[in-house]
Amino acid sequence: MTVIKNIAKDRILQITVVITIISLFFARPRIEDINFHTLYSILAMLTIIQIFSYLHVLDVLAYKLTASARSTRRLTAIFTILSIISAMFLTNDITVLTLIPLYLTIARRHHLPEILPVTLIGMGANIGAAFTPWGNPHNIFVVNRYNVSPIKFFSWSIPLLLVSLIIVLVFIFFVKDKPIPTVPLEDIRISIRPMLLTIAVSIFFFFGVFNIVPAYVPAIVAVILALIINPSIMLHVDYALLLTFTCFFIFISDIQQIPFIVTLISKTMFSEHSVFLTSIISSQFISNVPSTILIGKFTNFAEALFLGSNIGGFGSMANMLVFKSFVENGTVSKRKFFWVFSVLEFAGLIILTILGWIVLDFVI
Repeated sequence: MTVIKNIAKDRILQITVVITIISLFFARPRIEDINFHTLYSILAMLTIIQIFSYLHVLDVLAYKLTASARSTRRLTAIFTILSIISAMFLTNDITVLTLIPLYLTIARRHHLPEILPVTLIGMGANIGAAFTPWGNPHNIFVVNRYNVSPIKFFSWSIPLLLVSLIIVLVFIFFVKDKPIPTVPLEDIRISIRPMLLTIAVSIFFFFGVFNIVPAYVPAIVAVILALIINPSIMLHVDYALLLTFTCFFIFISDIQQIPFIVTLISKTMFSEHSVFLTSIISSQFISNVPSTILIGKFTNFAEALFLGSNIGGFGSMANMLVFKSFVENGTVSKRKFFWVFSVLEFAGLIILTILGWIVLDFVI
């Protein structure tokens, strides 16, 4: 029942289901328009993420790294860098849901600053998730939709990562540098054999994303591994995201058969820059996952869509998860956090938008 409740209360899925049902009055979906490769890859990714979460890998890393922190600025830097790295493999959602409560627990214990460090952890999660094909679910769609090679993908994501790192490193220096007592280690242990098996399955999943092996094979292997380790892991998989992708494939299959809609959308996709800006702007309103799927069906400008959808993560609806985590665990003004977080996210969005525009003009 908990799984069904979690699916039912997902706001993006609710909106997607409504517009999908409306689209069925105008056309019928075609089976060939449903990207099963992407769906299999996302199922594998979501399952692997939950296995790592169950094994508490990120918790142990966080405590071991922060045990050596001697100042507020260093602790913030550790959490921000860990957020970036973990989001590359575990997505920004899991990273935020793990690291923000963990940091705020330490902050309450030692009366540390909360607003700026949590903001930087949230920004770090966006940065890291954009770097890999599986960090953001919509990157899996882009890779499959345009048959992007690993070399090509990372040629897009590395410049974005480097500039984003510079931005957060500058922001880190605004954290007041005060000494703190040694952060005590929590007694959290990792089961080595399940962790090694999960890492092996993660590498196998990489082959599925880039079509080296059929995508359904890593998905089956990941599910089997989860059932072997603990069947309850499958209860925590984000099925709402999987259903959101499925509904959007159906919705887009329908509207592709309506000439007026096709003509209207195509008019906004006439150049790389228009695709880039459209994906950034639409990500602010409908989040970057549905935005990428919708725009991706009407353009061949893969680089522009990748840059726009990932840069659009700054300031998008996805950051509501950061705010929610702070509201549930923070002890200082929620209103002040909202404004600081929003201003810094918007600043990052503007800087990266300018970068993306320059890249489209002079690099790609």
